[in-house]
Amino acid sequence: MNKFKLGVIINPYAGIGGSVGLKGSDGDEIRAEAFARGAETRAQVRMQRCLAMLKDFSTEIDVFCFAGDMGEAVASAAGLHVRVVGQAQSSPSSAQDTIAAAEALVKESVDIILFAGGDGTARNIADAFQHLNITDQVVLGVPSGVKMHSGVYAITPEAAGEILLCLLKKQLVNVQACDVRDIDEDAFRQGKVKTRFYASMFAPVLPQFLQQVKNSGAAQDELVKLDIANFLIDNLVDDVLYIVGPGSTTKVFLEQLGVQGSLLGVDVVLNRELVATDVTAPQLQSLVENHSGDVKLIITAIGGQGHIIGRGNQQLTPNVLRIIGRHNIQVVATKEKILSLAGRSLLVDSNDPDLDKSFSGYQSVLVGYDEFVLYPIGMPEESPENP
Repeated sequence: MNKFKLGVIINPYAGIGGSVGLKGSDGDEIRAEAFARGAETRAQVRMQRCLAMLKDFSTEIDVFCFAGDMGEAVASAAGLHVRVVGQAQSSPSSAQDTIAAAEALVKESVDIILFAGGDGTARNIADAFQHLNITDQVVLGVPSGVKMHSGVYAITPEAAGEILLCLLKKQLVNVQACDVRDIDEDAFRQGKVKTRFYASMFAPVLPQFLQQVKNSGAAQDELVKLDIANFLIDNLVDDVLYIVGPGSTTKVFLEQLGVQGSLLGVDVVLNRELVATDVTAPQLQSLVENHSGDVKLIITAIGGQGHIIGRGNQQLTPNVLRIIGRHNIQVVATKEKILSLAGRSLLVDSNDPDLDKSFSGYQSVLVGYDEFVLYPIGMPEESPENP
């Protein structure tokens, strides 16, 4: 029997800057600062969640990967047969190690490369393909970074597992070229979003499981944002701790309130005053736990993708979200942003699957002054029995 040849690459340090407010993990200095702030690695756990879904097919899969934390440890723990094809040349592993791993997997003629990381990891893999002059290798990303604008990522680790299950069940799955995009992290930390097309790679496309490329070019309705901001301000309650997520819509709210918040960070407001800006996950948890009154969260969705949790706001950890409670979460978005989803659900990827499931259902979304719509928060559907 010909086994399914699954290539695995893990960027062990992907996403470590997110929960501590660093908005990325590229570069040794950023990694060191992230650990100094108490960051924890997450890419291996997220890859583990994906691979755990393949247990019923473990005898039909050969995993090809680099040694240790770049793939071997997680794949072996998942009970899969592992073939080590190399190892990182530095510790911690670097972008060059990711490139080398991708090149080694291509030379092994793997059926698909499953990788855990962020947009930088996708860019490194694209670089490897360009170096080898390869254009048809299929990839699939397990979202583990801070910023994931590229279209090669599944919406959650479990969604990546569902796509692989469809392939293992020999169902017909479309494969098409998807954008790899990247963002200037230095500009991002200064509150400027500069994203660009970097390359394209082929990925299996099941729309309910694969994320859309972030929509950053649609015309923004500034008047609607002002209406949303004014309604929020008119309904602020004294002694309630308001956590304000990143985004242009929430930034207008802070500006109209007269405080200098951050566009891309998580800010905290109490009694119409800014008490903390661009907080880390530990700082946010401390503020929430030490506040004696109610806590509310104001967040917006990413245009085109629909994520309200898990993209650029990893400071909102499962612990913090449970303390807040879903009933204290207010989603805000312009109708244009909701329409850009083309009927796809809002998404939650908190890094806690049980918590994610608890969000399923309809959410009230503020779309104007005292104007609300009900819109679904969804989970990926089960993989279809028939193609």
